[in-house]
Amino acid sequence: MAITVLSDLAIDARLRYYRLSSGAIGWNPGVNVLLPTGYDGDQKRYPVLYLMHGGNEDFRTFDMVHDIRALTVGKPIIIVMPDGGRAGWYSDPVSFNPVFGLRNWETFHITELIPWITDTFRTFDNCDGRAVAGFSMGGFGALKYMAKYPGLFASVSAHSGPASLRRNFGVVANWANATSSVLELGGGMVYGMPWDGARITADDPVDNIGSYQGKRIFLVAGDSPNPFDVFSLLNELEVRGGQDDFVAKLGAAGIAPVVRRVPGGHEFRHELFKDDLDGIIDHLTAAA
Repeated sequence: MAITVLSDLAIDARLRYYRLSSGAIGWNPGVNVLLPTGYDGDQKRYPVLYLMHGGNEDFRTFDMVHDIRALTVGKPIIIVMPDGGRAGWYSDPVSFNPVFGLRNWETFHITELIPWITDTFRTFDNCDGRAVAGFSMGGFGALKYMAKYPGLFASVSAHSGPASLRRNFGVVANWANATSSVLELGGGMVYGMPWDGARITADDPVDNIGSYQGKRIFLVAGDSPNPFDVFSLLNELEVRGGQDDFVAKLGAAGIAPVVRRVPGGHEFRHELFKDDLDGIIDHLTAAA
């Protein structure tokens, strides 16, 4: 399968907006590519960060809501922000409604998008030049992609992203099933009911600790969600608990992640993203 570019729009000197045809997705997914200042005038190669959006969002959210251009001024890195579906969970689902078309987001990102980015932009085509990060559902997607494809990425970051699928009788796995069925798959499910246990195990960060050996790991969760904001409260309590389980398993394996526990609930924190981005840049192959 290969990508065909359907539209290519320069939003400004740094931001490129694409619509793509993909063999893995039954419609035309989008991707924003944010280039470093001066990219068009130099011949350098740059490291790349794949930045994954949260549930019920899309690839434009980091730009339209979080002002990603301002957050990254002067940073020597390419940032790729792809579509991941409203509730695609960065997965190839076990079932889907044919009327809605294919929603194989994992295949799209791993086997189509990454090679296309490598061929299209001046990046480093190796693990040391590549990072993956995300918020909420996208934070899970980042951790999952590192768990399954550690040879692709040198750094992984989860900003309020869950790190355990089976914890608390499978709250996150069941949430993935429910949201994907309603918002993404027309009655299909990411993991199925009953679960596809092998797929859960392959995707679950806490079950794949060895994949994180030698990697930079950055984890953020809120430690004081608003008790009157039920959505944020329940989300962040589960996120924090799952991340704590993950951190304990990492520690038992001699792996030391960077962990940030900060006030608030389920939200994307701009200052912590900027701190994370500096760490990513320091860890990856430098632009040259």
